[in-house]
Amino acid sequence: MKLPARLTSSGPFPWARPRHELLLLGLVALAMLSIMRPPGAQDTSRMCLTRALVHGHLSADTCLDPNGDRAAFGGHLYSDKPPGISVFAIPMAQAVRLPGPSRWSRDGDVRLWAVRLSTGGIALLVCALLVGRVAEGLAPRWGGAVLVTFATGTLAGSLAVDNFEEVPAAALAFASFLLAWRRRPGLAGLVAGAMLLVQYQSGLIGAVVCVYVALSGVHALGRYALGAVPGVALLGLYNRLAFGSPFHLSFKYVSPYYRERQSAGFFGIHAPPLHHLALVLGGSRGLIVEAPVLLAAALGLVLLWRHGYRAESCVCAAVSVIFVLFDAGYFEIYGGDSPGPRYVIPAIPFLLTGLGPAFARFRAFTALLAAASVIASTAMALTWPGGVNAAQVYRWSVWRELASLPVHGSHALIATWAQPNILGRLELGHLGSAAIVMTAALLALGVALRDGWKGRLADAR
Repeated sequence: MKLPARLTSSGPFPWARPRHELLLLGLVALAMLSIMRPPGAQDTSRMCLTRALVHGHLSADTCLDPNGDRAAFGGHLYSDKPPGISVFAIPMAQAVRLPGPSRWSRDGDVRLWAVRLSTGGIALLVCALLVGRVAEGLAPRWGGAVLVTFATGTLAGSLAVDNFEEVPAAALAFASFLLAWRRRPGLAGLVAGAMLLVQYQSGLIGAVVCVYVALSGVHALGRYALGAVPGVALLGLYNRLAFGSPFHLSFKYVSPYYRERQSAGFFGIHAPPLHHLALVLGGSRGLIVEAPVLLAAALGLVLLWRHGYRAESCVCAAVSVIFVLFDAGYFEIYGGDSPGPRYVIPAIPFLLTGLGPAFARFRAFTALLAAASVIASTAMALTWPGGVNAAQVYRWSVWRELASLPVHGSHALIATWAQPNILGRLELGHLGSAAIVMTAALLALGVALRDGWKGRLADAR
């Protein structure tokens, strides 16, 4: 059966460089990549595998915490994470001579920060660049605003310089989709395969992109599948060497506490209860509470559909809905101690594909939501301590805590949680560094919004 032309073809691939792109990326880097959170379980699990790989091993018995994030198999301890980030971290870990976890500074370890920067930090900037250029192609003059909003106004920025897998997975997932959109199915499959080495559940995005590629025909689908083979084969090889079978993921051998909870449903995933869905979207750390601009982005996907990008808007909507439902159905909707429902992060670039059209159509409304999102998300990035129950920091929401700042100043609860920052090496202190970070984020948004408004005025003339 022949598909409608408007579903299979959407015209030229939207790709353009926003104005002041390098300046915006620099301000984003200053704002979001200068934070130096204390080391946590994610760091230990991944960096212990990095150290083991350097010495030609997969197990890390003396490095991993037997009671922490680990997988136990055959009398040895392994990381319970996919191996991708541990591999990507090797060059920087070697360059800075990263020591074992017992020697990391709790007040912000510069060497660990540098390694985090080489994985999640670079991934944030790459993903921001991709999001911004597609947005500029779809809505000229608004790509910069989308770039800044993604990096400083969503949960992605909050976890960029931590050894969580979601931001690198988001960059790879979105790159795979864009390559498929550009009609490069082989490269799209290659990136999708690499994505599986970083995050298992991102395979859901690979499946959605696979359906999208299939709209172009069997030949394109075959090239996509062939491209994914190296990544899948490498993951299978790692699983075979570490856990005895290419089909045994590390999740199968986690600590007894998580093993029991993950054994129910599909790796701990159930049909999402309504109260979990409410917490993911609107709880004290919910997506819309921290980043209300996501509402405008969702509206923008409707505009994208109406402008002829029907298959692409369907992909973006499907990925967004799937990951929200996945997060709400998981037994830990906030992924342990995190500033929000972090499992949704790989879907955020897809959802923000609609933000450019939203800026162009509803510029004042969208700009207001973007500013609110940058303030809230940057505040959470600055104050989330890592390894501490975030409910202690944001008791009702980040907005309630921010409202106490004018009254209590540096004695406000949220101010006391200000995290170490590389700028603190300039003797600026936690609060001084936090002020620079917030200023950089808002300045980046201001520059980007000014470009959008100037473009609108030029068109009017």
